[in-house]
Amino acid sequence: MRTIKTRVQDDMKNAMRAKDSARLGTIRMLMAAIKQREVDERIELDDTAVIAVIDKMIKQRRDAIAQFQAGGRDDLAATEAAEITTLEPYLPARLTAEELDAEIHAVIAEVGAAGPQALGKLMGPLKVRLAGRADMGQASARAKALLAGT
Repeated sequence: MRTIKTRVQDDMKNAMRAKDSARLGTIRMLMAAIKQREVDERIELDDTAVIAVIDKMIKQRRDAIAQFQAGGRDDLAATEAAEITTLEPYLPARLTAEELDAEIHAVIAEVGAAGPQALGKLMGPLKVRLAGRADMGQASARAKALLAGT
């Protein structure tokens, strides 16, 4: 089975052949982030770590979009949105709301969390379990609601 990193490298070659400069630039940024983390930590990243890098890049772009739109720079926001569109296919399929709730309930049962004060105890294992499959901001809000009993 091909790793995500191999898929990214293949897509980079295909973007070069197709002379798709926007896609190529985004993929090169992703490869640079992966390589930087590998050099910093002196390890070869596995799929889970690559997903974490991609997730972080997408989060940065979403934050940038909000800032650009607030500043009236819709052109720059559109560029960031295009980069998100290029990065998202490398992530695993996103969970539906029902699947997210099921995962949260499973982790609540595993760690024995009860009440809103147990959110911190719940989020560590939940983050590992949902890596790349759910937006952690939404997962945190949903977990808080479930722990509060709503």
